[in-house]
Amino acid sequence: MSTAPRGLVIVGNAEPFHLGAHLLRAARGLAWPTELVDTSPAYAGPRWLRTLLWRLAGRRPARLGAFSREVAAACERMGCTHLLTTGLAPVRAEELRALGERGVKRMNYLSDDPWNPAHRAPWFLAALREYDVVFNPRRQNLDDLRRHGCRRVEYVPFAYDPVLHAPAEGATAEEQAVDVIFAGGADADRLPYARALVAAGLNVALYGGYWDRHVDLRPHWRGHADLAMLCRVTPAAKLVLCLVRRANRDGHAMRSFEAPAMRGCLLMEDTAEHQELFGADGECAVYFRDLPEMVAKAKDLLPRVEERARLAAAAHHRICAGGHTYADRLRTMLAE
Repeated sequence: MSTAPRGLVIVGNAEPFHLGAHLLRAARGLAWPTELVDTSPAYAGPRWLRTLLWRLAGRRPARLGAFSREVAAACERMGCTHLLTTGLAPVRAEELRALGERGVKRMNYLSDDPWNPAHRAPWFLAALREYDVVFNPRRQNLDDLRRHGCRRVEYVPFAYDPVLHAPAEGATAEEQAVDVIFAGGADADRLPYARALVAAGLNVALYGGYWDRHVDLRPHWRGHADLAMLCRVTPAAKLVLCLVRRANRDGHAMRSFEAPAMRGCLLMEDTAEHQELFGADGECAVYFRDLPEMVAKAKDLLPRVEERARLAAAAHHRICAGGHTYADRLRTMLAE
């Protein structure tokens, strides 16, 4: 098979804030003929069927077989050389195996931990073994994937989109008054962090799902933020709280790149991957290891306007000048 880039099929969510859309924009910037197959139709169907298959058939999407065939057909129609699926992609082992026999290089960018109890799906674990290479943004998973029988496993962190994740002006007075902002779902292990900041008397703004289900945190919930809003409120807030997803065994998150690209001042969980990205404590970000340290460091930083501006600028430069765009990541994956 020729090594010339004849085409790339990406399987992922087409909404603009999801990984599939970021990679599509990156591929077009690299001048690769690319088609995105949106994963949403894989989960379509009557609610009773979707619930039954999810609970009793190993989190199986209702249209897994049909969607897998649609992906294979897209690859054949385009005559692509490469297939890149994202996350827990709804593509069966059977279709992946057939694509490999036709010479298509099969890659997965595994944005979620497949051994997280909330995600574990036997059909997907079987499909993982059919990929030529699995790119993973968490080092905690690498040995698990190798033991599982994946052919090749490589660490590739998350990234940012320089067009979509850029600071924007126009924040309201209320948004500028926020002490700490957090964008992400109200996972059980995230609740204590939000509650500790609120109990310390800080003005906290929470964006994302399920925060309104908790009576004490509901007053601090600001709804679901689209990208335009995040680009406006992130640099306006005094501090940006960056938490990893514990159930995913993350060492960093997508916001670890997006928030500094938006010029947020970072208050981050102390992880090896965060320190690898941003250096020692106080160089580009401030780290914490527990709730008291988080609160203490937040209170210390809030009145220090110039230090917060320095940290935000340093983190912005570290990410935006450091080869951390999705085009950089995709270039690495296609080179592999």
